[in-house]
Amino acid sequence: MLFCNRKNMELVCDESRVAKPRASFVLEKNAQLLVYKWLKSLCFLDGHASNISKLVNMEECRLYGKKSHDCHVFMQTLIPLTFRDLLSKGIWDALTEISHFFRDLCSGKLNVDHIERLETNIIETLCKLEMIFPPSFFDSMEHLPIHLSFEAKLGGPVQYRWMYPFERLDITVAI
Repeated sequence: MLFCNRKNMELVCDESRVAKPRASFVLEKNAQLLVYKWLKSLCFLDGHASNISKLVNMEECRLYGKKSHDCHVFMQTLIPLTFRDLLSKGIWDALTEISHFFRDLCSGKLNVDHIERLETNIIETLCKLEMIFPPSFFDSMEHLPIHLSFEAKLGGPVQYRWMYPFERLDITVAI
């Protein structure tokens, strides 16, 4: 097998069963509970994000009812803070790089030199992520960040093109 040859992820055969080793990016149950407990205590300024503490289900270790803006806030700001002490340095570095990419891309002011640097760095970041996560994780959506920096170069800051302000408003129009 030439592709995705990871010795540490091969199945382990015992006398009576076959065991699948835990991936390096998977958190243990107590670490998951720490993350959800921290998210449960988290408060944001009004208008920045929804009340994430209401979205946390501690029993199932899941987040329910996130809107796209909440996912974006989680991706831009919370990932580097949340997983710094829980994941290995290589995995945390790759997640932090993708987080900073989206934060920089969504900033209010863009510099062409900085966008060109983002354009080259995102390719390396995605390669790092491909070395960590299995191939089944990647589809066409994971390829799109490569094009976002070029789109920002052509269209300017994303605040004028993305739909978050309109998603967050609850406006009804009478016909």
